[in-house]
Amino acid sequence: MVTHVKVLGVLYILVSALGLLAALFLMLAVGAASGIVATAAEPHDAAIALPIIGISGMALVMFLLLLSAPGLVTGIGLLKFRPWSRILGIALSAINLIHIPFGTVLGVYGLWVLLNRDSERVFAAAAVPSA
Repeated sequence: MVTHVKVLGVLYILVSALGLLAALFLMLAVGAASGIVATAAEPHDAAIALPIIGISGMALVMFLLLLSAPGLVTGIGLLKFRPWSRILGIALSAINLIHIPFGTVLGVYGLWVLLNRDSERVFAAAAVPSA
């Protein structure tokens, strides 16, 4: 089960990295759209459109960042076998079940790995400090 926990941790990090990459590209797209509107539109129209583009774009970027952060933290915690990461991983896996199709696959795999008794023992052994 140790291998499955590590694979799940890497998968969570990869999915979160894709979310962070999407946030970066969205930020670049909003910046490009703002530049195009500022140069191509009438000054009065641009003064109305630019705040709307900026606020909505940054809200979407923040939304993507907030969705990606828990998966990144969970993935790192799973790779280090932290007991709290198992609980957070179970919660994220349950939430991922509604993200058809890839999130569902990740959620089912995560629940299978993290709810397994062998995984529970792995995390319990990692929580006990060695003397």
